[in-house]
Amino acid sequence: MNPENPQFQPPEPRTAWATPISALLAVTGGGMVLACAAILSNDGPSRLLVGLAALGLLFLAVLGFRQRPRLSIIPGPESRLVVRNLTGPATYSRDQILRARVVYYRRLGRKMPMLEIDVRHDGDERLLIFSRWDLGTRPDDVFEALLTHGLAQLPAD
Repeated sequence: MNPENPQFQPPEPRTAWATPISALLAVTGGGMVLACAAILSNDGPSRLLVGLAALGLLFLAVLGFRQRPRLSIIPGPESRLVVRNLTGPATYSRDQILRARVVYYRRLGRKMPMLEIDVRHDGDERLLIFSRWDLGTRPDDVFEALLTHGLAQLPAD
């Protein structure tokens, strides 16, 4: 509470991240436009190619809606990380998270941050990579939240 304004409550820290709804709606709209273009096309090969592009965009939209929220934290004394994929959510405890870090990859001539999380899943190691598209925010901000909840550690230099 703020002593100057007792009604003021600081915002709760964010614990769930997903692709923005507006982006998914734009992808859905693009897929619908391409589907209409494929239906109205007179040429067979163009109908096939535009139809495949429409199916691809609509599949990406369905995938994005299915995976909401893509990454979330269950706060508490034993914080857990929940990752949603096409088959459903997977929950990881602190002991199952081997390493989390932000890595910069070159994409289209620019360095893009990606959140990499190494986890132990059913006895195997998995590498989970999240981009800004997946999280809807900067991967650095999500990494800070992971640090705050004890699900990640700063790398030792």
